[in-house]
Amino acid sequence: MRRGRRLAVDPKLFIQDLQFKKVPVRVYQPTAPSDGRRRDTYEKVCRYIARESESVVVSVEYRLAPEHKYPAAYEDCLNATLHFMKNIEHYGVDPAHIIVSGDSAGGNLAAAVSQTLASRSDLPKLRAQILIYPGLQALDFNLPSYQQNRAVPLLLRERAAFFALQYLNGDASHVEEVLEGSHIPADVRLKYRKWVSADNIPEEFKVRGVKTLVPTDCIAEVYESVKRFCEPNLCPLLAEDAIVLQQPESFILTCEYDVLRDDGLLYKKRLEDNGVPVTWYHIEDGFHGIISLHDYCGFSFPAGKRGLDSIVNFIKGLE
Repeated sequence: MRRGRRLAVDPKLFIQDLQFKKVPVRVYQPTAPSDGRRRDTYEKVCRYIARESESVVVSVEYRLAPEHKYPAAYEDCLNATLHFMKNIEHYGVDPAHIIVSGDSAGGNLAAAVSQTLASRSDLPKLRAQILIYPGLQALDFNLPSYQQNRAVPLLLRERAAFFALQYLNGDASHVEEVLEGSHIPADVRLKYRKWVSADNIPEEFKVRGVKTLVPTDCIAEVYESVKRFCEPNLCPLLAEDAIVLQQPESFILTCEYDVLRDDGLLYKKRLEDNGVPVTWYHIEDGFHGIISLHDYCGFSFPAGKRGLDSIVNFIKGLE
C-alpha cells in the first residue's frame, strides 16, 4: 500500500533510481552543498532523514519472500552495501561515516550485514547501525512482548511467525508448531537460552503480564525444515560474542506495543554486555510500524515523529 503512494518532487533532494551489483536501489541526496563529505544511512523514511540529517540515503529494493527465500534479501542488502562502500567517492560520502539501518525485517537485514562486515579489513569500518523495532530471532515466539502484544496491529504474533517461515522456506505450513515452540530441540534451546530468554528482559516490561510456558516436545521433521533459524545471518541475535563485540556504535528503537520489542531489548543487552555503545529509544505509546506511518495519507502519530527525530538526532550527533 505504501509503495502505491506517489510523492511530490522534493526541491531539497536529488533522487535517482540506480542498480548496485544488479540490486535496484533509490539514492536520496540533499541538493544543498555539504560542509564536508556526507554520512550515509539506509532507512524507509528516506526523504525525511536525508533532508533533516543532511545525509545521503540509499534504499535497497531487495528481493522479497516467498518468491525469493533466504538468503536472497540478505545477499541483496550485503551486495548493495559492498558496492556502495567500494564506490563511495561518487556520492561525496565520508567513508568514516557509513551507517546501515533498517526497520522491522530491514532491521534484521541491517544487523546481519553489520555482523558480516565486522571481519572485513579491506573496507571502511561502519560508523553505526540503526535498528528500528528489528526482528532478530525465531526461536521463541513466547517472549513477554509476544504474549502481551499478540493481537496488537500492525504485526500480530501469528503473522510474525508466518513471515519468518515465508522468508526461510516460502512455506508457512508449520506456523502452529513454531508458535508453540516444538520447532526447536531442547538442547538447542538450552544452548541459546543465555541470549534468548525472558530472564534477560527487565522487570518493568513484564508488568502487563507474563506466563511461564513450557515448550512442547520438538518435532524432528519440523526442526529439519527450520534449523537454519539458528544461523546468525537469519537471526542476528544468535551471533557469537566474538562477532557482537565488533559491532559499531548502535541505535535501537523499540515500541511498547510491539511483538518485536523484546528482540530489540535482548540485542541491546548483548551489545552492551560486549562493550558496544548503545543509544536506546523506547516509544512507550508506540506500535510496530509507527515510524513508517509518519505523515502518511493523513496519519500523524506524534510518537512516531518523536522516534523519527531521535534517529535524525543520533545521526547528526555522530562524529
